[in-house]
Parts: sequence; structure tokens; C-alpha cells
Amino acid sequence: MDSKHGRGRRAGRHLALAMAGAAALLVGGCAGAGAPPISSADVAAGLESYHLGAGDRVRVTVFNEPSLTGEYNITPGGALAFPLIGVVAAGGRTIEAVQQELTAKLAEGYVNDPRVSVEVLNYRPFYILGEVNRPGEYSYASGMTVEQAIARAGGFTYRANEKTVFLRRQTGKGESAVPLRSAQVAVLPGDTIRIGERYF
Repeated sequence: MDSKHGRGRRAGRHLALAMAGAAALLVGGCAGAGAPPISSADVAAGLESYHLGAGDRVRVTVFNEPSLTGEYNITPGGALAFPLIGVVAAGGRTIEAVQQELTAKLAEGYVNDPRVSVEVLNYRPFYILGEVNRPGEYSYASGMTVEQAIARAGGFTYRANEKTVFLRRQTGKGESAVPLRSAQVAVLPGDTIRIGERYF
């Protein structure tokens, strides 16, 4: 009789553990389920509206001023340190805005009628996390889509949700849900892509 009761208690414990594991799995699968769908603006976003950020490397050309022309890094604080005029806030601003500020400051007694051009030489990396075979940091390539980024990270794991992934833009406040195999969504420098687990 005691043996039967012991087996019953063990079976009950095993059932409880199995139910707890199933609940944890369901919670993991639901993580990110409340993320709003990606906006049409984010779907259409491209480098033409790109905002500079930490890790970008730019080339500033001041025409007829070779001592000022050169390559500069955007610091972790979003600053660009430039000769003569000092630090210019570059993080979170468009290339055109930074170009205009450099032009205006150089015109304040440093260069007569300055003509300034700014171009990005190396963009900051993007990140891919979660259920891919090689999560981590990857160098940005112009024109890359979310699906191509997943392939670059070794593809999905067997646990991955292959229908919807989550994207956080560098300039955004939270994640957006991106349905795969529909509209192609471009990856931008600084983006974070997260691949969640599928429902079992």
C-alpha cells in the first residue's frame, strides 16, 4: 500500500513539474507578443533619412581646406570633435543638419565662405538576438533586409518563430513586430532584431 502511495506521489510531482515547464515555455513564447506591428514609416525607412550615431565614421570635406578635411568618428556620446570649432553634436541628427552646423561655425571667422560636405564611410553595426544560430553584432551592409540579416546570422534555430520577428530601430522607443514573407523591411545601422521562440 505504501509503495502505491509513493508511486502516486512521485507521479504527482512529475505531473506538476511538466505543467510548470509547459507554463514557462508558453510565457517564453508569448514574450514580445504585445509588440505593435511595424509602422509604414519604419517599413519605408532608408538611409536617405538616416540619423548619425555612436560608431559611425564620417568623412568631412572642407573644399580648399586640406588641413580640415579628414575622417572623424562619432563618439559614444554622439559628438564629433572638429578642428578649430571644437565639439559638434552629431548623434541623432541627419547628415544634412551636421553639415549645416559645421558650415555655419566655420563661417564665424575661421573660413571665408566655407563649403562643407559630409559622408558616412562606415556605418555602425546592427544586432541580432534570440533564436538564430549565431546571435551577435554584425557589420552593416546597404540594402540588407531583415530576412537577409537572419540568414547572415546562420538562420533560425529549431525553436524559432519563423513567422514574426521583432525590430527595434535605433531611433525608436520599443520593439515592433515584423511579419516575415510579406513586405521586405530594410535593416538600418544600429537596429536590433530579436527572434523569439515559436508556440509549441
